[in-house]
Amino acid sequence: MTALTQTVDTPDGPFTILADEQQRVLASGWTADHDAILVRLPVAHRPVDVRDGETDAAAAVRAYYAGDVTAIDTVEVAQHGTALQQLGWAALRDITPGEPLTYTSFAARLGIPKAVRAAASICARNAPALFVPCHRVLRTDGSLGGFAWGLPVKERLLAREAVAI
Repeated sequence: MTALTQTVDTPDGPFTILADEQQRVLASGWTADHDAILVRLPVAHRPVDVRDGETDAAAAVRAYYAGDVTAIDTVEVAQHGTALQQLGWAALRDITPGEPLTYTSFAARLGIPKAVRAAASICARNAPALFVPCHRVLRTDGSLGGFAWGLPVKERLLAREAVAI
């Protein structure tokens, strides 16, 4: 598989998108290091060839940072995982901007209320960051918890969405 990579400047730093031939986002994050994006994918699902190019998702990133926090909602993604992970990643896309969930309420939404660690693991294994908004899940006490791209980025994303909505 051949994939495209594009880095967009954002107020939170460089944001790199890795997209497949159908323009579906495979992985993304706040870095200009393309290898840091590739390693977010399981080895078996990494593209054989990666080249720089224009991605459709870049327009959604620019619109998101211009204030349209729902612009990311329609960007297609392609993720490979277990049935529970697939369910979880789909559920993350249904979290309303400005209304974050706790890991406990996210687990309950998945139908596994006692499996909070499994819910957190779904967030941790989310490769297309921003487009599958795992940043919208917080610890039960309301603190940020973890985020692959750093807590300052997560905090700014949540603040941006709270203001926009």
